[in-house]
Amino acid sequence: MGAAPIYHICGREEWEARAGGRYGGSSQDAADGFIHFSTAAQVEASAARHRAGQSGLVLLAVDPEALGAALKWEPSRRGERFPHLYGELPLAALRGVWDLPLGPDSRHVFPAPVLKAAVLEAAVLEAAVLEARVVE
Repeated sequence: MGAAPIYHICGREEWEARAGGRYGGSSQDAADGFIHFSTAAQVEASAARHRAGQSGLVLLAVDPEALGAALKWEPSRRGERFPHLYGELPLAALRGVWDLPLGPDSRHVFPAPVLKAAVLEAAVLEAAVLEARVVE
């Protein structure tokens, strides 16, 4: 089994503008100098923080192992590490694309596979924290 996917949110128009088998990121990514990604456990909070109320979005699932050394895990909010891609996203690394509609509460509605992955990631993290406490 490979690494857990990482996720990127962008506007449908930005995604549809990709060319030559590669995606260069959103306008926000261009301004920051890298393509922003989140883990399954981070992506809902990222959407709420950076894309609140925005419609016309898509969610990309990407194989992090296919990105090589251009993918860096860097501290961001509250010191939490987020995946950042310094370069274009090769479409061969893509594992899924979903529409990211707004629900009646104006929050984004995530696809079931992403929600399941978020729960699994959170459980694995919690188990690791508990194990570390037992070892101490």
